[in-house]
This record gives sequence, C-alpha cells and structure tokens, in this order.
Amino acid sequence: MKDQVRGKAEEIKGKLTGDRGEEMKGKARQKVGNVKRTVRDVKEDVREEVNRQQASR
Repeated sequence: MKDQVRGKAEEIKGKLTGDRGEEMKGKARQKVGNVKRTVRDVKEDVREEVNRQQASR
C-alpha cells in the first residue's frame, strides 16, 4: 500500500512539474506495490490451504 500511495504522489508531482521521468517512476512504483500485494495475497492463500490440509488429517 505504501508503494502505491508514494507512487501516485510521484506520478502527480511529475505531471504537475512536467517531469516525465518522475511521472514514469511513480507509475513504476505503483506497479511494484501491486506486485507486492499480489504476492502477499498468494502467500496467505497458500498458508490457509496448508492449514486446511493439516486440519483435515
């Protein structure tokens, strides 16, 4: 979440100042935040499935 918020701020700053590099940096940081969130979600899903499997034994 932190990367997404920071990235959006960088993107807006880049748009306001006309700094295309800053804007692209912000968009990239937002993508990193999305990937991190997806990885966390997958890890949690795997953890839950492992717990379910162990409970059913």
